[in-house]
Parts: sequence; structure tokens; C-alpha cells
Amino acid sequence: MNTMSDFEVRLKALQSELTDKLDSIKDSVTKKANTDWSDQAQERENDEVLDALGNEVRRELNLVNSALHRIKTGEYQHCEDCGQSINPSRLNVMPYTQHCIECATKHDK
Repeated sequence: MNTMSDFEVRLKALQSELTDKLDSIKDSVTKKANTDWSDQAQERENDEVLDALGNEVRRELNLVNSALHRIKTGEYQHCEDCGQSINPSRLNVMPYTQHCIECATKHDK
């Protein structure tokens, strides 16, 4: 069974990993453009993919940061919608989840 500090350690490791990934994406997007027009077209397509990936990484990083904040405030294991306890097995799978399975199901519909 995971303790609160176990979740915090996992979340901080994930936070670091996502921050590194985001930095790498930023570096790739801001590199100097190629002078060849056909290469530039390919780079622009790649930039669009990297931008979408960066948005997803930012979204996940925000969830991780929110979970770390909820740990500090003592609200981590409680659903943001209904206030009920979030099943520890759900937190094991998704340590940054904000909702119990019932509320998450409602949000997905």
C-alpha cells in the first residue's frame, strides 16, 4: 500500500520527467530553421506535432502540480467534485487524478 509520501515521490519524479520533456520540445521548436525550402516545410510539419505534444505535456504537468498542491493541503485523496475518497488503486494508476471513478465517468460522457 502506498503512503502519501510514496505518491509525493512518484509525482515529483513525474514532474521532473515532464519538465525535462517540455524543455526538450522547446529546444526543438526554437532551433534555427533550415535554409532549404523543402526542408523548412518538413520542419514546420514537425513543429506542429511538437506543439501538440508540448500542449499535452503541459496539461499533464499542470495535473501533477495540482496533485502535489492537494497533497500539501490534505485534499489529495478526495475527489474534487463529490469529496469522496479516491480509491488508492486508482491513485496508483493515475497519481495525478482529481476525481473518483464515478465522477471521472460522468466527466467522460
